[in-house]
Amino acid sequence: MTDAADAKPSPQLAAITLGSNSFNMLLAASADPLPIIVAKHKRKVRLAEGIDASGRLTESVFERGLDCLRWFADELAKHSIQAVKVFATAALRQTQDAERFCQRAETILGHPLEIISGEREAELIFAGMTATTPGAGKRLVIDIGGASTEFIAGLDDQMQSLCSLPLGCVVANRQLQSIALLSEQDFAQLDAWVALQIDGQLHHLEGLHWDSVVGASGIVQTLIEIARHRGVSEHLSGEWLAALASECIGQAPLAPKLDGLLEERRPTFVAGLVILCHLMARLNFDWMQLSGGALREGVLLEAQASLL
Repeated sequence: MTDAADAKPSPQLAAITLGSNSFNMLLAASADPLPIIVAKHKRKVRLAEGIDASGRLTESVFERGLDCLRWFADELAKHSIQAVKVFATAALRQTQDAERFCQRAETILGHPLEIISGEREAELIFAGMTATTPGAGKRLVIDIGGASTEFIAGLDDQMQSLCSLPLGCVVANRQLQSIALLSEQDFAQLDAWVALQIDGQLHHLEGLHWDSVVGASGIVQTLIEIARHRGVSEHLSGEWLAALASECIGQAPLAPKLDGLLEERRPTFVAGLVILCHLMARLNFDWMQLSGGALREGVLLEAQASLL
């Protein structure tokens, strides 16, 4: 899957993903074998943080999501799009407002919205990863989202196993909301909480050797941005992540200030870092690379396939 160069072709495909943290839209031209991406749009909607104790979306977050979709609809209207796929993930899987939101969303976009299972999400993530990320051998793909985390094991480009757990950065953030300044004990307690969410569900992945571990999520993108800013290796090591965790101690856990960390990424950084550090220790890997693509690229491939 390639990005368009100087002269942009007209987009024929659109892939829209409504994640628990961000809403994304890719516009692309159909091409053999992979679509040519013409435009990328991303909005931090943070849908999952708006699920209240009753399981419903707060009205402000509900409207924030619809406002984003209105903007997406305006962008779609500028082009003669032939195929549009709209998929939603964990936050809409979990909320009792899913049907009401979907009805409003479909009216705005003019296209059906499908809430996919965690397993279906994992399949699309793996398809998007293999289409964009060179590699061979035993590969483990991890996508830490806002309200779920997907794990996909594969050999070369063939998926062998997958699972999805209701664990993510926005969900983990709820454990940090009452903390003014992060201590080492707070970090350890969040790590223990992560362990409880995972306990007994990743036995099929523990103790294995991986030729490559690929991160397909916002926290990994954030860490790569910090690494580039600081001029260090973009293959993320456990030692470097531990050093970043130490930098967070004594700071506000929902708004840490680190050299190279963008402000918009601060609210979920500590939670994502704790989850990733825990997974490194549990699944026995000490470095990770960033995927070239994930869910939205997998959805884009489906949009192109629907034209054939």
